[in-house]
Amino acid sequence: MRIDHKLQRVQVDSFEISDELVYNYFDSLPEAERESALLRAIRIGVLAMMEDRFSAFLSKTTDDLGVQLENLKLLYDMKQEVFHKTAIKGVAAENDILEFLERYIEGYHLSDVVALTRTIKGTIKNNKTGDIIAYVGGENDRKIAIECKFDKSIKFGDIDSPDIASNKYDTAWSQLLEATVNRDANTSIIVFDKSLANASIQRALDGVAYVDNIGFICIIDYEASDYHNLAIAYNLARGLALRKDGKNVEVEFVNMLIQRLLKDIRDVQNIGMLVKTNIKNNQQILKNIEKSLLSIEFNQQYLAKYLEDGYLNKADLLDFYQRENIRAKYKLISQEIETEDAE
Repeated sequence: MRIDHKLQRVQVDSFEISDELVYNYFDSLPEAERESALLRAIRIGVLAMMEDRFSAFLSKTTDDLGVQLENLKLLYDMKQEVFHKTAIKGVAAENDILEFLERYIEGYHLSDVVALTRTIKGTIKNNKTGDIIAYVGGENDRKIAIECKFDKSIKFGDIDSPDIASNKYDTAWSQLLEATVNRDANTSIIVFDKSLANASIQRALDGVAYVDNIGFICIIDYEASDYHNLAIAYNLARGLALRKDGKNVEVEFVNMLIQRLLKDIRDVQNIGMLVKTNIKNNQQILKNIEKSLLSIEFNQQYLAKYLEDGYLNKADLLDFYQRENIRAKYKLISQEIETEDAE
């Protein structure tokens, strides 16, 4: 492994790992997603290590820094505990998903209305399935039920009857159907977080899929605030809710269009990453050019002074060594380059 300070890159000539967990995860991904998944895994791992160091720092310095730092530590520990409790995380996710849908509706100037259903009774007795209702066009007779499921035990499922001796029959398929019936909706969406989605769900769909005459399953990246799969599912669900002819939808055709949409989105995301990388590289190149030009100008001045005077006094030599003037100029130029690129 090498660190390239000029390009600000970590370079690894060859890399191989023998780990069952890592192997199973990457083996379950489509080949086109593996490289981006590896980059995300590295970033998440680095953040986790930094978080561990922060936690250790808090533990070691609590006694020295007093009550205020102890309060900070308690808040940090509480945040960690809350985040890892699936039920509470699910409630937070419902709020965030609702906010995303509101922004999506506002951004596309739609007349839809979305609302949480925590205090609204469903049509099925003692059933709360369908966390969010979207009223398409603001009309009560055109609804999309949205179920947020942050539960790794929920499998993909199918029409097959469950074991009558077991009450563990919830699947993505059944929850979709249940949400539609419970909220008297035209169609439904079930949302999973990629970090908590069951392996059977991740194998069954590549981000978004349509289940015949029932609804849409989508996987979001909650930690990264990446909801583009939900945007696709919601847009298609709106189309179903607005249908007037009552004809059946061709599932294979819909899923083919979904896959093309997902591919186009990934292509755009990859292009965006390349552009950002090129911007950073170009910034560094410009900085290096300016630094070299300043150095050339600085050295020329002292060479000219030496040739003209025939000597350099001690103050000149100190200034030549420290280069404070050139440092100040370079700092200003670097800031200007970063500001211009940001604009």
